[in-house]
Amino acid sequence: MTRAALEAVVIGCSAGGLTALQTLLGGLRRPLPVSVTIVCHSGSESMAMFCELLQRHSPMPVGEAEERLTPEPGNVYVAPSGYHLLLERDGQYALSVDGRVEYSRPSIDVLFESAADLWQDRLLGLVMTGANADGAQGLEYLRNRGGLAVVEDPATATVSTMPAAALERAGADYCLPLPEIAPLLEILCSR
Repeated sequence: MTRAALEAVVIGCSAGGLTALQTLLGGLRRPLPVSVTIVCHSGSESMAMFCELLQRHSPMPVGEAEERLTPEPGNVYVAPSGYHLLLERDGQYALSVDGRVEYSRPSIDVLFESAADLWQDRLLGLVMTGANADGAQGLEYLRNRGGLAVVEDPATATVSTMPAAALERAGADYCLPLPEIAPLLEILCSR
């Protein structure tokens, strides 16, 4: 049975996330032919500097996700601080100030679950370094909807709690050290 071509990648991280994302994006030799949406618990009030720091390493344009924006292939979108980021059925972003999930807003679980409802088996979810369990439930949901799950190897993560929780709850199609994830994404997204 052949997999559907991927249309989107969703990424979640927390403690150590900026450095991990710089490594990941810096490891891409060319823009991915899919949209990439990131939730990173940063604690910042504004994500403008975060986006700027990622842009220095990324072959793809990096910007903050905005309400009613439709994610485009070849672009990276970062969840704004203080809002849950969701994907609506029409493929556009929506922002929510609903309560925190796993002590976080934005929540990785919220993004992953709404993206899985939209893209199902055309979605790849990636959980990386972090200090809580946000993303584990969302990755399980994503896998149950047919999506591909990639988890950073907890042994090589800056903080292993988040990838370990994701593996324990959801398992993974691929579990790799950080430097090996970008080449894998290039292969999976080009099929």
